Amino acid sequence: MVVLNSSPALNKSAIFSGVPAIRLSEPGSDSLLVRACEDLGFFKVTDHGIPMELIAKLEEEAMKFFASPEEEKELSGRKLANPFGYGSKCIGSNGDVGWVEYLLMPVTSEPFSMAFLMQPSASSFRSALNEYISAVRKLACQILELMAQGLGIEQTDVLSKLALDEESDSMLRLNHYPPCLMLQEQNGFLTGFGEHTDPQIISVLRSNNTAGLEISLRDGSWVSVLPDQEAFFVNVGDSLQVLTNGKFRSVRHRVLANGWESRVSMIYFAGPPPGEKLAPLPEAMEEGEQSQYREFTWREYKSCAYKTPLGDNRLDLFHK
Repeated sequence: MVVLNSSPALNKSAIFSGVPAIRLSEPGSDSLLVRACEDLGFFKVTDHGIPMELIAKLEEEAMKFFASPEEEKELSGRKLANPFGYGSKCIGSNGDVGWVEYLLMPVTSEPFSMAFLMQPSASSFRSALNEYISAVRKLACQILELMAQGLGIEQTDVLSKLALDEESDSMLRLNHYPPCLMLQEQNGFLTGFGEHTDPQIISVLRSNNTAGLEISLRDGSWVSVLPDQEAFFVNVGDSLQVLTNGKFRSVRHRVLANGWESRVSMIYFAGPPPGEKLAPLPEAMEEGEQSQYREFTWREYKSCAYKTPLGDNRLDLFHK
């Protein structure tokens, strides 16, 4: 059962105007990225090079998919390997729920293909996914290389190579938060996706022109982030917090649904290979600085993350 939220703190989060906006081609963007990751763990990038036409095309195709009959979406989802595919309301296997439906798919080095998308009627969806995944993965790697450069790491691909590895555990998630009709007369909001941090390295987010995303500031307060049709938003994930020994902050965030507008978001999660050992990078640490985390593999951390409730602080289990 999905429960309506009536908390004033949840319904009336202040609009946040302090999201760092970074033009990737400008001199000094590497330093600005590092500062944003240290201060907030969240920023937006412009001058990203991804055509607006491509973004609009994938949003259109995603809406077509989510508008199809429930049985058709579920059948299509079952053709994918668990835990990937179509899902609705349930988020994970630990009792978390939200006013959301989604399509979750792996990203590989090969052109994207899913059994149900091989049908001629879905060829435009498949084509849009392939083009978008290629473009957003390139953008993620550009951002990761600028981060390494800003940290003063000589090997600037030390982070991006994790996302480009043939065994990289990266994913694309399409989320749809439909209008909740029972909210229209109550002027309220509903938890679309509960508060959490992303376990991967970074998440690159694009949404349609509908509000709902909120982030938690260092003082624990929640603020609303307005969409920006010219930008991509980027979250620092748990893995990057570990790799930087806590210098970069993995930001807690959530999404609220409403009674009037559909929200569609497309999130690329840049993940390392399953066997990759995660520990603070020596190059990112000061002389004499002690590691805050014990070494663990991405497979170990992912297993832990998906066995715990959505809002848990999973990194607590890996602190020294």
